[in-house]
Amino acid sequence: MGKGQELYKIAKTLIPGGTMLLSKRPEMFLPEHWPSYFSKAEGCKIWDLEGNEYFDVSIMGIGTNILGYCNKEVDDTVIQAVKSGNMSTFNCPEEVYLAERLIELHPWADMVRFARTGGEANAIAIRIARAASGKDKVAMCGYHGWHDWYLSANLGDTQTLAGHLLPGLDPCGVPQNLRGTAFPFGYNNFQELLDIVNTYEIGVIKMEVSRNVGPEDGFLEKVRSLATDKNIVLIFDECTSGFRQTFGGLHKLYKVEPDMALFGKALGNGYAITAVIGKREIMEAAQKSFISSTFWTERIGPSAALATLKIMERMKSWEIITNTGLKIKERWRQLAERHQISISQWGLPSLAGFTFNSQNNLAYKTYITQEMLGKGFLAGNSIYVSIVHMPDILSCYFDELDKLIADISEFESGRDFKSLLKGPVCHSGFRRLN
Repeated sequence: MGKGQELYKIAKTLIPGGTMLLSKRPEMFLPEHWPSYFSKAEGCKIWDLEGNEYFDVSIMGIGTNILGYCNKEVDDTVIQAVKSGNMSTFNCPEEVYLAERLIELHPWADMVRFARTGGEANAIAIRIARAASGKDKVAMCGYHGWHDWYLSANLGDTQTLAGHLLPGLDPCGVPQNLRGTAFPFGYNNFQELLDIVNTYEIGVIKMEVSRNVGPEDGFLEKVRSLATDKNIVLIFDECTSGFRQTFGGLHKLYKVEPDMALFGKALGNGYAITAVIGKREIMEAAQKSFISSTFWTERIGPSAALATLKIMERMKSWEIITNTGLKIKERWRQLAERHQISISQWGLPSLAGFTFNSQNNLAYKTYITQEMLGKGFLAGNSIYVSIVHMPDILSCYFDELDKLIADISEFESGRDFKSLLKGPVCHSGFRRLN
């Protein structure tokens, strides 16, 4: 084992679940062989604990680094914030400047609350929306974090949220009296949402604007109209989609305005900052409740976000990563066609992925990850695109992937592949670790 694998063995004895984020568990990539830990990162390169260098053609910090790792301009801003003092008894002015900027980008909104993680932002938004609506029940679509309000949907049936990105989520520890407070509906299934609203006293509709597919048949417009007619608070969770296809929320592309919206991940280019924006009459309800935390007031997050927004606007980063993502998806299609392999593609252009239409899909994904790692690439079946994914890097990536797709074509025709896997098949959802 390498240093990373050895350290992860220790981590599992000290940290429940091994890592702080499920999406970074080695079992999600290459069980027993994933390098697991990094010594440094820059651009789209990562170095492991032994100094091995890899191109990250994978999830780029789980989508946090549109501008690439260790962006000098953002980092210099953060270093100056540190030198000026990250915390004090006073508030940092950057939080006001960032609030002004986000409202400027989203004129329908009037007020902002900040946090540092996506789960926090989702919980804050639900608390405010419930306070504003005076109703407890939530209809929701998509993935919205780890808090009780969300996992309560799985009380009584642990498969309820299986279609909302993560299967296998056990609501162990979530109070049973929250049963019947959160009701999932399928994306583009307006009738399912309508049935929920007509059956329960729904005060909040919370959803991702888009994840794997886009809206069809006026879906977003119908949801907006329903929320307005029923006096329901509509929240768009843009923690993942924000700033990836427009300069701001993805909802700007579809010209549908929510009552509240959330931003995170890419907002600080790797530094912890999330935002909840909304209409004044909704956001003011925050003052009826207690929503407060010490480290929501630190300086680094909003300083990083201001610098990130400045660079994004200057470079039109959303156009760059969308164009790159479209090219990647087209080349995946061409590879599959050339080798007569059936795949399904999904995701926004800059959050692209594909699935093999085969019962061996996860094994094939594991094989790709294993072989690409040996060639100096972190790669599986998805990529969070950044502005530093240059054509020469992607060209090398596709040269190697071409060979592996050719192998998989032979696997589908009967060639043995299980003996080629050096460890277990990767996980696809939440599992308790031994």
